[in-house]
Amino acid sequence: MEFNIKSGSPEKQRVACVVVGVYETRKLSFAADLLDRISNGFLTDVLKRGDMDGKLGSTLVLHSVPHTLCDRVMLVGLGKERDFRAKEYREAIRASVKALASTQANEIVSYLSELHVKKHDVEWMVEQATVATVDAFYRFDQFKSKQDEAREPRKFTFAVPRRSDLADGERGLQRGQAIAAGMKLTKDLANTPGNHCTPSYLAQTAQTLAADFGCEVEVLGPDEIAALKMDSFLAVARGSDEPARFIVLKHFGARDRAERPVVLIGKGITFDSGGISLKPGEGMDEMKYDMGGAASVLGTFRAAVEMKLPLNIVALIPTCENMPSGRALKPGDIVRSMSGQTIEVLNTDAEGRLILCDALTYAERLNPATVVDVATLTGACVVALGNIATGLFSNQDGLAKELIAAGEEVGDRAWHMPLWDDYQELLKSPFADMANIGGRAGGSITAACFLSRFAKAYDWAHLDIAGTAWRGGKDKGATGRPVPLLVQFLQDRADIALGNVVRRGRPRRELSEVVEDDAD
Repeated sequence: MEFNIKSGSPEKQRVACVVVGVYETRKLSFAADLLDRISNGFLTDVLKRGDMDGKLGSTLVLHSVPHTLCDRVMLVGLGKERDFRAKEYREAIRASVKALASTQANEIVSYLSELHVKKHDVEWMVEQATVATVDAFYRFDQFKSKQDEAREPRKFTFAVPRRSDLADGERGLQRGQAIAAGMKLTKDLANTPGNHCTPSYLAQTAQTLAADFGCEVEVLGPDEIAALKMDSFLAVARGSDEPARFIVLKHFGARDRAERPVVLIGKGITFDSGGISLKPGEGMDEMKYDMGGAASVLGTFRAAVEMKLPLNIVALIPTCENMPSGRALKPGDIVRSMSGQTIEVLNTDAEGRLILCDALTYAERLNPATVVDVATLTGACVVALGNIATGLFSNQDGLAKELIAAGEEVGDRAWHMPLWDDYQELLKSPFADMANIGGRAGGSITAACFLSRFAKAYDWAHLDIAGTAWRGGKDKGATGRPVPLLVQFLQDRADIALGNVVRRGRPRRELSEVVEDDAD
């Protein structure tokens, strides 16, 4: 699908479909009003007949609108004008794309990108429209003997209000395409079954990524991992015939190669049976998604390097399978982490933290500016936050605010959870420095508390994406989250590094303002 930016009147577009908006009061958007005037009130007449009420997400396709050059005009409901904000904008975009997929239109000009969303500019509008459009057309059918018939249009154009907005629109398009490509990589990896997406497969993906974008990559096997004394990580891996891999990807985008990097760590359990603490059989197929953290880190890294962000970024991915066998880790075993701290394993299904703790210790040698780990870590986080918000834990409130603000900016929300010392008491063990679980109560918090013991040397945040990395049901599949949040976080860091006082065409706002905008 080819994307373009243009400025021009909707009635002059000689394309298969022009997309415009209608508010719930039957008020037409600016572009829709132009079409209505040139067609002598054709759109207004249709609305008066009750065929379209303007409710958010509703659509209506009109053919042969008088005095226009396009084959079709699609009306998209925007809801109440006073309530039209970022969330509603994205929903309108998704609704339009879903409706377009059921038509034969192969060339589209969307004027939804001209709509006004409070405190957001043209660059943001186009970026978000691009991400939502690519995401809505995504499908994963590589393993079907007969692949689904492609319904993507050949050409998709976003309109901007003025010719002077074309440059901002192009920047938004480039950013949106980079983020969408990162999300696609994330979803493709997470959707690929465990008999194909092995630790070696993830390593090969990282190597290909490094070759394509000129980055540095190092892939460590079991012997090199053992040499680093990552015994906690290897204890999880030893139950499987698939060898563990530790992936180190580096992007040197800052002017000074020695500048302290932002380190992203992704949990890469390519299949999680639970080990000896075997999971229930129902729904175990979804455990191919347990490398969602690794997938999202690779997707974020891809987007960041395509955008050429002026940051040094390092991606660390410990990856293995968690399987039951005669060699597998057992409940009651005690393992020693790379940090030297010992861990009593009370549940082998709490394995993600056992591989992440060694990666967190490894990160210390990189002298990081900050570290963010991403993991499908706990079912308890799903119970706490459902599938809406990612659980966010951090040892620095300022870092947590950065991540929350980034998520609000792009509609990939996170919620700041407590990381109080009171919860550390639940990890006490009479036989080792700590236990790997703290009981059912507060499970996502005690998991984060466990990780925090290995991240004391730097600013650190943990994103528990167990509820947001995938969706279940008949449309089950990976969501691509939290790639948008992480890319925006890195973009904001890059702006600060460059000393920008203006970000993407508007004055920089305080983080509190961004959060407040979404709440109103």
